Amino acid sequence: MQGIETMPVLNKIVVRNFRNIELQELDFSRKINCITGSNGEGKTNLLDAVWYLSMTKSAFTADRFNCRYGTDSFAISGTYSMPSGPETRVSVQVGHEKKVKRDDKLYSKVSSHIGLLPIVMVSPSDVSMVSDSGDERRRFANAVLSQMDREYLDAIQQYNRLLAQRNSLLKDPSPDMALLDVLDARMEAVAMPVTRKREEFAKVLDPRVKEFYGKISGGKEVVSVHYRSDVIKTGFADLMHSRRDRDISLGYTTAGIQRDDFPFEMNGHSIRNCGSQGQQKSFLVALKFAQYAAMKERSGIPPILLLDDLFDKLDLGRVQNLLEMVAGEDFGQIFLTDSNKQRLGGIVDSITEERTYYEAKGGVFTKL
Repeated sequence: MQGIETMPVLNKIVVRNFRNIELQELDFSRKINCITGSNGEGKTNLLDAVWYLSMTKSAFTADRFNCRYGTDSFAISGTYSMPSGPETRVSVQVGHEKKVKRDDKLYSKVSSHIGLLPIVMVSPSDVSMVSDSGDERRRFANAVLSQMDREYLDAIQQYNRLLAQRNSLLKDPSPDMALLDVLDARMEAVAMPVTRKREEFAKVLDPRVKEFYGKISGGKEVVSVHYRSDVIKTGFADLMHSRRDRDISLGYTTAGIQRDDFPFEMNGHSIRNCGSQGQQKSFLVALKFAQYAAMKERSGIPPILLLDDLFDKLDLGRVQNLLEMVAGEDFGQIFLTDSNKQRLGGIVDSITEERTYYEAKGGVFTKL
């Protein structure tokens, strides 16, 4: 397996007033960590707390919904073994404002933390990416690329600020055309690097998705991930110029990289329309494993892997294939949840002795 010195490992977490967790201090195995319990007991909340320490936000909800009922703040801290150097402590406090610290030193910009602790989550909520809307697929690509590429994160943040300014200007009954020209030029300067990186990302992802889908499903279907952008086809300046009258009429920007998409297909058709629930789940797991492989190849560091409710819509054979894969040397620390303690334990125990078990009940986690 991977040596502990080559990957970030979450040794201990302390969670206070996060969702249904009042106060818990838990220690973890460097390999596989299993959290069992009935639905609604807090399994996913614990995984989300681990995610928060890497991404400085919840994978599912806005901060105002993450405080435990009756409280107005929450805190999460984690102690990590790092690829180089001594242990590091990351802490997040969210109340009237958000404070993110590393070794008690406050980040001046929260986004500066992104990428330090690479992480991938597979969750039942991933099914939203199969919908017709490209919002979730674009959000997925942004989250992955932001962890791998600081320049991408800076560019997308700058573009979003300029887009907000442009939309505000378009609400004026008589917008300043010269100012629109300036904004369009500034947006183009950051949009074009984003499109290039997104195009490259799709090319890296596609063959890996095909490979993992075959391993997981054993099916004969051909799956694919593409990148679709009007900016690539038309050019940013020409596209914005052609839509300007329409933008002014509607009062918001109707074109740009915020409209890009990453279509998911099976046998040349939208997977939403032709894939069964099991095929869609297999595809989404393959997508996340492809993300994992791409991130590991880019940095040389295996991300932490969160597998939430892995048995959902997957048969036992496919789950066995998955867990045998992730127990191999290509993967680092893993957290997974299941409602069936015997089912999960039977598979994990046959794969590795490096594991811990916790049972969740009402936001309290008991080590087994």
